[in-house]
Amino acid sequence: MAEDNNVEVPRLGIEPETFRLAAANMVDYVIKYYCDVDKRQTFPDVEPGFMRALLPESPPDHPESWQEVFSDIERIVMDGMTHWQSPGFFSYYPTSASYPSMLADMLCSGVPCIGFSWASSPSCTELETVMMDWLGKAIGLPECFIHGGHGPGGGVIQGTASEATLVALIASRSKTIRRELSRDPTQRTHDIVGRMVAYTSQCCHSSVERAGLLSLVEVRRLPVKDDGVLEGGVLKDAVLEDRKAGKIPMFVCVTIGTTSCCTFDDLEGIGKICEAEDIWCHVDAAYAGAAMVCPEFRFICNGIERATSFNFNPHKWLMVQFDCSAMWVRDSSDLVNSAEVNPLYLRHNTESSTIDYRHWQIPLGRRFRSLKLWFVLRMVGVEGLRSHIRRGVREAKHLEELVRSDGRFKVLFPVILGLVCIKLKRPGSSLENENDLNERLYDKIHEDRRIFIVPSTLNGVYFIRICTGSTHCSIEQVNKCWQVITEMAGQL
Repeated sequence: MAEDNNVEVPRLGIEPETFRLAAANMVDYVIKYYCDVDKRQTFPDVEPGFMRALLPESPPDHPESWQEVFSDIERIVMDGMTHWQSPGFFSYYPTSASYPSMLADMLCSGVPCIGFSWASSPSCTELETVMMDWLGKAIGLPECFIHGGHGPGGGVIQGTASEATLVALIASRSKTIRRELSRDPTQRTHDIVGRMVAYTSQCCHSSVERAGLLSLVEVRRLPVKDDGVLEGGVLKDAVLEDRKAGKIPMFVCVTIGTTSCCTFDDLEGIGKICEAEDIWCHVDAAYAGAAMVCPEFRFICNGIERATSFNFNPHKWLMVQFDCSAMWVRDSSDLVNSAEVNPLYLRHNTESSTIDYRHWQIPLGRRFRSLKLWFVLRMVGVEGLRSHIRRGVREAKHLEELVRSDGRFKVLFPVILGLVCIKLKRPGSSLENENDLNERLYDKIHEDRRIFIVPSTLNGVYFIRICTGSTHCSIEQVNKCWQVITEMAGQL
């Protein structure tokens, strides 16, 4: 008979006292990480495949101690990390971090549930419903998006803005199919889908095009001028052109705070066209929507009352850890009707009077993400969040002044929130040569490693984007960032 080499493992993996010690070690480690993150290089000096050389080829057969695992964090993990919370991180858009949000994630992981329906975890569903109302009111959303008894609208937490766009596009596709079949029941569904057209700006996030690929809907990226704004008139012309060609305009993604240059599409004008043409108007405010917590920035979403759905990411700029993407719809039945599948094992006796968020999203399972909103809104407060946003804007405005004071550089777009887009000028040179100069400037900055930024383009113009407002950013760090940029420019 073969020898039994099975290792007896505690029900929760390790003993309670070992977990207590390990948890204390991790809390101390995280605190020290944030105290010393300014000493870490923002972007790592590693090459693809570096991790495989640091790890065994196979997993261990027998348990290793916590001390062995803990000692490997720095050696194996941290050497390859891009430190998003570093004061030298001015790339992409920020990802939020805060101790209240971390505490909520500890509770979410420590007392896990899979909140796909009210019955699977009543607290998970009901806290999310209330938190989405709290957050909607904090950013000034119209009452039609609030759960609290005002109508069929409401909010749901998605994982990312990409998910929210896909959910909205699928809901619009389903609604359009039902509408077209009611007009002519002899039509075939796939023929209807084949005629559908969705619209967005050439400055849209790549997730809009990806949503079109996944939902089999054609996405037209409409042109913008050098200001990066999609105008209502451009959309109207495209809709008329497509209707004449026998197509079915059915969805528009309006971007408030584009990824490349933080510009704002003409939501008011586009919203009017969508109302007149019976087109779903989805607003992607993934980054910029957080600024609406400040009344003085709500103008960026003028016309929001015309939107069919609205989304922004608290995990970008509102001190809530990833993942937490807030999505509101004017009529939640549009989501339910597009994705409802109701097997007996998921049904419960309160489903007619409660929300089952599994019908509002792509996956079935969902984490207790509203805990993060609850902890942050209570422990930071709306005024604290406003202060956080305003700090990031002040940092960007300060950088804008520094750039404008240096005749070698140009600011390309209005600095409204926390993004400054610049390029190094070469008077009398062709666009191609000027682009080449800025590419070389970016390469030098990236190779220097003191700061981490990314470039972008619009209408053939290559430029460098610098985003402020991250957890450890400050006026002092902005000055250091500008010092690196001007130093590298001087070397060119």
